[in-house]
Amino acid sequence: MVTFLAGGTGTPKLLDGSSEVFGPSETTVVANTGDDVELGGHLVCPDVDTVLFYGGGVLDTDRWWGIEDDTTTTDDELHRLAEAAGFDGGPRYLSDDAQTAGREISRWRRFSGVAEFMEIGDKDRAVHVTRTSLIDEGYTLTEVTRTLADAFDLDIELLPMSDDPVASIVHTEAGAMHFQEYWVHRRAEPAVEDVEFRGADDAEPTDAVLTALSDPVVIGPSNPVTSLGPMLSMDAFRDALDRTPVVAVSPFVEDTVFSGPAADLMAGVGYDPSTAGVAEAYPFADAFVLDTEDGTELDRAVVRTDTKIDGPADAARVARAVESALAEVS
Repeated sequence: MVTFLAGGTGTPKLLDGSSEVFGPSETTVVANTGDDVELGGHLVCPDVDTVLFYGGGVLDTDRWWGIEDDTTTTDDELHRLAEAAGFDGGPRYLSDDAQTAGREISRWRRFSGVAEFMEIGDKDRAVHVTRTSLIDEGYTLTEVTRTLADAFDLDIELLPMSDDPVASIVHTEAGAMHFQEYWVHRRAEPAVEDVEFRGADDAEPTDAVLTALSDPVVIGPSNPVTSLGPMLSMDAFRDALDRTPVVAVSPFVEDTVFSGPAADLMAGVGYDPSTAGVAEAYPFADAFVLDTEDGTELDRAVVRTDTKIDGPADAARVARAVESALAEVS
């Protein structure tokens, strides 16, 4: 058994070829939920859904977001209505009182659906409606995720990191904002001053997650701050990683990041934006997979390969390097 920690696109891209190395029935994926938002009353879990749609064979792998060939009729009409009514298209946070009223799973990340700032496809929206409705019926996020995984015929086990809400709030020179506003609407332009994982003090990983973390753990080339940070902000989660073999794939080649806002976010929270900074952020990691062009010297086991992932063959190559690294530390 092996457990992958997934956030953003890095780990899902690695999963795209990992079945050649790690059998799907022996694989658990724990997904970040710090990026979740409630948009127009529907709970959207981007990192959970990327794995859900990938495992179901319907992921749009050009964007690594949403369902392939999905239509956007509802999204288009929402924007038409907002424009006709004179509303702007930026993120519209609900009031402070509304952020903490009602279902606890949606606190601190509630947005109006007027001119929704995240494009949601029609089939994608059906997933969010089903998820939110089942939570309103009394199911936990873990139970709902398992139900959806069954509906998409997943071979792997997919778990949200917690049933409790944790929201990634990015503090910038333009003010504090949810990660989705920072990344999707603002395109990572405001300078980052800090990142807060709101709710982490009261959140706990589920028993299912803690069981999964007793197996060897793989961290793909994901963003250490907003993809892994919400998980690591829970003390019990981090403690579990201290007790199990962990291999991490660096999202950097020395100080060059493959994609996304990882460099700006790491600098904003005080880490060097580099492979060395990733190692500092992951003191629990027993081994690293680094690119062959990455000469960073670490005080832990290192396996090198070409870590650029542009398709399943690349992902399988990196997965084999992960397997070699696990063999050194297990």
